[in-house]
Amino acid sequence: MAEHTRSSITIEAAPEAVMAVIADFDRYPEWTGEVKEAEVLGRDDAGRAEQVRLVLDAGAIKDDHTLAYRWIGANEVQWSLVKSQMLRALDGSYALAPVDGGTRTEVTYQLTVDVKIPMLGMIKRKAEKVIIDRALAGLKKRVESDPAPAAAPAVPDDTGTSA
Repeated sequence: MAEHTRSSITIEAAPEAVMAVIADFDRYPEWTGEVKEAEVLGRDDAGRAEQVRLVLDAGAIKDDHTLAYRWIGANEVQWSLVKSQMLRALDGSYALAPVDGGTRTEVTYQLTVDVKIPMLGMIKRKAEKVIIDRALAGLKKRVESDPAPAAAPAVPDDTGTSA
């Protein structure tokens, strides 16, 4: 099993507001730093991105790749690599947990990266840590400074209605 890197941060906003920023791929170049371009290639029946092309410049890792997204309820999204110039694998997730009655959100980001070129495991883990730390800091800053983030698409609940 591949090793992964995980980190968490608490954001001063409800999970819905955090997920709205995470789901707004078109605006990633405005706040992520590493993502230079983002293009949604396909959406599911609920309007959520299923495939996204991203142009990434994360220092040691520069790539043009496509990710497939899987949305799990209203508070988790997972992704995996579809195609890439430089990567063999890029699997990750954001999991949101309400804190203080839902007024704050703990965001846990997990990431596994495997590059096509030879690279020591220690260097890969360091690159993962840098990507995660920058992404979480950027997400926190974006959510907390954006008073009215775009609404996330409605997510069907267990009854089949939108939550």
